Amino acid sequence: MNDNTKAGDKLGFWSIVFLAINSIIGSGIFLTPGSVVSQAGSKSLLVYLIAAIFASILAISFAAASKYVTKSGAAYAYSKAAFGDKVGFYMGVLRYFSASVAWGVMAVGVIKSTISIFGGDPNNTLSVTIGFLILMALITLINLFGQKVVKYVMNLATIGKLAALVLIIVAGVVLLITTGVSHNLNTVDQITQNGQKIVPTLTTTGFVMAIVSAFYAFTGFESVASGSEDMKEPEKNLPRAIPLAILVIAAIYIGVVAVVMLVNPRALMTTKQVVAIAAIFKNEILRDFILVGALVSMFGVNVASSFNAPRILEAMARENQMSKALTKRTKNDFPIRTFFISVALAILIPMAFQYDMVNLITLSAMVRFLGFIVVPLAVIQFYRGKSKEKVLDAPKSAWTDVIVPILSILLVVFLLVEYNWKVQFGIVVNGKVVGVNWYAIAMMIFGFIILPLIMFWISKSERKNEK
Repeated sequence: MNDNTKAGDKLGFWSIVFLAINSIIGSGIFLTPGSVVSQAGSKSLLVYLIAAIFASILAISFAAASKYVTKSGAAYAYSKAAFGDKVGFYMGVLRYFSASVAWGVMAVGVIKSTISIFGGDPNNTLSVTIGFLILMALITLINLFGQKVVKYVMNLATIGKLAALVLIIVAGVVLLITTGVSHNLNTVDQITQNGQKIVPTLTTTGFVMAIVSAFYAFTGFESVASGSEDMKEPEKNLPRAIPLAILVIAAIYIGVVAVVMLVNPRALMTTKQVVAIAAIFKNEILRDFILVGALVSMFGVNVASSFNAPRILEAMARENQMSKALTKRTKNDFPIRTFFISVALAILIPMAFQYDMVNLITLSAMVRFLGFIVVPLAVIQFYRGKSKEKVLDAPKSAWTDVIVPILSILLVVFLLVEYNWKVQFGIVVNGKVVGVNWYAIAMMIFGFIILPLIMFWISKSERKNEK
C-alpha cells in the first residue's frame, strides 16, 4: 500500500458490504432463474436455499482466512501463507487468470444484453467488439479517477440493482393479490411445451446441476478480499461484511424466484428474452425498469471485477513473486500497470474465443472450485499454527476454523463427483451430448498448465535480472 493513501479513501464496512453485493449480484439472478426452474421445477426454492447455505459456508471459510492474513490477493495470499511460495504462486496465477477472464465474460454479457434489449443482433461480432471496447474504456476511465469514484459508482450500482430486484418482489406480490389467482408451486412441474414436460424427472445429478447453476449466482464473494489493503481494518470488517452480504442476497434471490414461479413460470421457462426474469410481467414500463436494473447490475459487477482482478497480480508483485514494477500506483492510488495487463487479458481472451461465453465460464468456474478446496485447508493450517509464513495472532475458533472448512471441502468434493462433466465438456444438441468441446478443454489446459508455466518462467527471469 502506498504511504500517501488517505484513510478516507479506503473502503469502510458498508462499502465492503456493497462491494461484496456488487461482486456477487451480477447477471446471474436476472438471466438464470429460467434455467434453474427448468431443471428443478417446484424444488427450485430449495435449490436456491441450498446454494445460499453452501455459499455461506464457503464465505465463512474465506472470512476466517481474512482474519489471519490481511494482505491483498485473497485465495493467493491465503494459500501462500499456509503452504508456501510454490502453491501460492500457482493459485495466484490461476485466480488472477480466472478473475480477468470472468471480468471479460461479464463485460461481453453486458454488451450482448444491451444489444438484444435494443433490438440488435447479439451475435454480430463487429457490434459486440465495438460495444465491448467502449465499455472497457469507460471502466478504465472510472478507475483512473481513483478509489473515491470507484466506490461511488459501485455504491450507486448496488442501490440500483437492489431497487430492481425489490421491485420484482413487490410488483409480483401486488399482482398476485390484485388478480386473486392462487398458484401452487407444484404446478410448475406439469408445464408442457410442444406436448412434453419442460421439467424432467429429478435425479441426483440433475439436482446437483441445478444447485451448481444456482450457486453461480452467489459466486464472487471469494474475490472480495483481493483488495484488502485498500480497506479499513480488513481483519475486523471482512469477516462481518461477507456473511452479511450473502444473507442479504439470499433473502432477495429466494424472494425473487418465489415470485416469478408464482406469477408466470411458463413465461420464465420459455421466453427467448435475454433478461428472462422480466418476461413474467406484461406491463412495459415495469419490464423496462427491470431491464435497466439488470444492465446497472451487470455494469456494477464489471466495476467490482475491475477493482479485484488487478490487485491479485499486484499482491503477487508485493510478495516478490512477480516484478516489483507491477506495484507502481498513480497519485490517485490506482494500480495502473496491473490494471492494464488485466484489461488486456479481459479483452483479448474473449475475442480469441469469439465471445463464446460457455467455454470461458467453464475455466473460471473450475478455478473457483479449486480455490474452494485450498482456502479451507489453509484456514485449518492457520488454526493449527502450521502455516509456512507468520500470520496475524487472530482469535481462534474450532467452529469457523476447523468444522466449517472441513464441511466446505466435503461439499465441494460432493458437487465435483456428482457434476455432469460430459455436458460441461461436450457439445450438446437437443439435450444430448453429440461431440467433444475441444475449445473448453483447450482453455482448461491453457489456464491450468500453460499460463502458470509462462508466468513462472517470466518471474524466474526477472528475479535473475534483479540479482
